[in-house]
Amino acid sequence: MGDNPERTPSPSRREPTPENMTMMQGFEWYIPADQQHWARLMKALPQLKEFGIDNIWIPPGCKATSKNGNGYDIYDLYDLGEFDQKGTISTKWGTKRELVRLCNKAKELGVGIYWDAVLNHKMGADHKERCPVVEVDENDRTRVVSGKYEIDAWVGFEFPGRKEQYSRMKWHWYHFTGVDFNAENGKKAIYKIAGEQGEGWASEWDGDVDDEKGNYDFLMGSDINHEHPEVREDIMRWGSWLANEIPIKGIRFDAVKHFSEDFLREFIKNMDEEFGPGWFFVGEFWKDSLQDMNDYLARMRYKFSLFDAPLVHNFSDISRANGADLRKVFDDTLVQAQPVSAVTLVMNHDTQPYQALEAPIEGWFKPLAYTLILLRDRGYPCVWYGDLYGIQGEHPFPPSCGGDLPRIMLARKLYSYGQQADYFDYPTCIGWVRYGTWDRPFGCAVVMSNAGPGSKRMHVGEMHAGEVWTDVMGWNDAKIKIGDDGFGEFVCGQTSVSIWVNEKAKDRARFEKEFDADIYRIPYDESGSTSS
Repeated sequence: MGDNPERTPSPSRREPTPENMTMMQGFEWYIPADQQHWARLMKALPQLKEFGIDNIWIPPGCKATSKNGNGYDIYDLYDLGEFDQKGTISTKWGTKRELVRLCNKAKELGVGIYWDAVLNHKMGADHKERCPVVEVDENDRTRVVSGKYEIDAWVGFEFPGRKEQYSRMKWHWYHFTGVDFNAENGKKAIYKIAGEQGEGWASEWDGDVDDEKGNYDFLMGSDINHEHPEVREDIMRWGSWLANEIPIKGIRFDAVKHFSEDFLREFIKNMDEEFGPGWFFVGEFWKDSLQDMNDYLARMRYKFSLFDAPLVHNFSDISRANGADLRKVFDDTLVQAQPVSAVTLVMNHDTQPYQALEAPIEGWFKPLAYTLILLRDRGYPCVWYGDLYGIQGEHPFPPSCGGDLPRIMLARKLYSYGQQADYFDYPTCIGWVRYGTWDRPFGCAVVMSNAGPGSKRMHVGEMHAGEVWTDVMGWNDAKIKIGDDGFGEFVCGQTSVSIWVNEKAKDRARFEKEFDADIYRIPYDESGSTSS
């Protein structure tokens, strides 16, 4: 957070104000399985950078069970779209060659790439193996409901198309802790494997995974045993290999509450030691419990961030209630309790419509929610691809915020700096001011309402006396003149938000440029190159 320019030290001792960082999740669940997504993102990179995106979390780029798989149905960590496996060379997103081209272009433009690492499980085994198991209660995985017996399980992974390139590891039943299908009789159940490391899930030894359902080690597929030394060695080696193969700046870890915290701490430590500090690590610990998230961060020694799931649920609840109290929007959220460790978001591929963790957010509230994560001084905001470009599939949705989300992103990049003064003094209408800094002096004022038209008398600073401020969203045509006392009467429309900035502020003309959200219009040839 910057200082009020009226109180800063002399220019000779001032440090430049760092530009605000913004992340984008670069996919949604229903993107067409046309193997062109890496090319789409590469085409979009210059525009995304111009509107304030500094880092992109890309979808899982490892080979899935089919060319239509989103990557969470992971088959081979070491195949990034390079080998003929599962009926395809390319992943759903494109080939490894196209992936490398995307990452190199991003690096050239100063955009970081965050990898989506799926390390909890495997799917699409090459063959079955006999393995000893016990059945456990689906709702309490600590309760055994059968004696030990053998089943046929899909747990043999040979990766024949890769022919041992990059890794010679073959996976067998003893590399896993559980499965959910007996191929011998077709029975579906939660089967705990009685493996070489002992009969138990990870946390039965050391509290290593979440205790939901008694023990939430098993999530899906063939659940990986991170205690096995061969597994541990191979995945550690994969992390180093990945970082050497493609230029990435961070990793998003899928389903972290379902696999070993001890393993993850070691993985992060190894990456830091080998490649140096500066990596960004964030985990998907999706649980509407601030206490559990705080406890997890403490166990990870705060070398880690989490997505703010409680904030998403607050957005959902407020958007669907009549006249909800906006002043409570940050209550019991991670960004309120641990702002340095919080990645704030509005929606993602799991919470989007028609997904398992759907958290509905009414369309009129999306601009308010994005303003709340992008223009305040806490948290690391993540913009979602589906809100920026729309959702495809059987139930399509247009871009959110009436197509004006890029304006909020740009307002963050240009004007959301300095000390913050909150005006959270009325249940259905709140506001705040960012005062700017010595080298980013313009600042901004925000007013939003989830009821009727709103108005706030707010102080932006005597240094702005006489200026005329207008709404960069273009949703309100008022002109607010700042008084000699530094105050202005800022307004917004019904169930809306307005972002006020000096009409003569530097770079105001950039808001006149249209954002091209028609990303699927771009034609591609078979090599993956793009043409305008």
